[in-house]
Amino acid sequence: MTIRGRLIALSVAGAAALGVIAAGPATAAEPTPGAEQIEVFGHRGASGYRPEHTLASYELAARMGADFIEPDLVPTKDGVLVARHEPEIGGTTDVAEHPEFASRKTTKVIDGTEMTGWFTEDFTLAELKTLRAKERIPEVRQHNTVYDGLYEVPTLQEVLDLRARLSKELGRNIGVAPETKHPSYFRAIGLPVEPGLVEALNANGLNERDSKVVVQSFEVGNLKRLRDELRVRLVQLISNTGAPQDFIEAGDPRTYADMVTPEGLKEIATYADVIGPDTKVILPVDDTGHLTEPTTVVADAHAAGLQVVPYTVRAENTFLPADFQSSADPVQWGDVLGYFHALYAQKIDGIFSDMPDLALTARDQH
Repeated sequence: MTIRGRLIALSVAGAAALGVIAAGPATAAEPTPGAEQIEVFGHRGASGYRPEHTLASYELAARMGADFIEPDLVPTKDGVLVARHEPEIGGTTDVAEHPEFASRKTTKVIDGTEMTGWFTEDFTLAELKTLRAKERIPEVRQHNTVYDGLYEVPTLQEVLDLRARLSKELGRNIGVAPETKHPSYFRAIGLPVEPGLVEALNANGLNERDSKVVVQSFEVGNLKRLRDELRVRLVQLISNTGAPQDFIEAGDPRTYADMVTPEGLKEIATYADVIGPDTKVILPVDDTGHLTEPTTVVADAHAAGLQVVPYTVRAENTFLPADFQSSADPVQWGDVLGYFHALYAQKIDGIFSDMPDLALTARDQH
């Protein structure tokens, strides 16, 4: 039997052990008492169907049944937190079409990477509100481009207001999973992300252990500092390459690979509640893009008392392991449900997906 076949067989055999309850994507039924529920995180909303980090994307994710919506947070020049994947907004807004902002195009080095474009920290919120969002990867998601120009860049408060409204309307608590983007960079230029996030959670009554809120970061130091101010779950994000930026800047030789050893996971458990690894950290691929044997990271994390919520499953062939691709066409959708099942078989606690409805469909079948 192939590795893919063994993984899918395990997903069927493991369903009873996981005790996962089916929940239709339109209704998101609550789990039965005592049953564990794989939590579905709408990655940047339902970004497979709407331009990412727009209120429309978040609302669609919630209506599809996602347990959480995920805003990435970056600050404006006047210190307001807004939802963008990166501070550079040339690829996700129509800023290039605004001649009044042409002079603000510049080149910066952020976390060791040179970027050219327009950056949120150079715009006031009022100026950002004159822009409109557009699809980030139009060559892959051409269908999303029909929504270009319709939606504003939302603030964190607008996302939290949407969460509250939809929770009331849908009759279930919609979770929110903000990620602090480039915290060392923004702290160095005098625009730290963390104070505004803490203030917003406090002001909205969401800084409680039982709040359906998780806060994420690829760095370590800011999570440790947030542990002193937040009572919500904290998520240590784990890339499949490289190291946390604050480690690099401090000369700390540890890498993300070191962090997912049993010893590294025990250290993470002293300040965080969850790890959010790249899916390749759990189901590695070889040089041809095919799956190899699963790692022990999920079991090791659970042994350390951590939950595991990997990122990010997308339906297009270009984002799937070769085992699940349907053709050589990078835009065509592959066997994404099979990939979900392979991941669920590893007994993960949640999943980030651009297509939360498909994550829920696979959860129903598991």
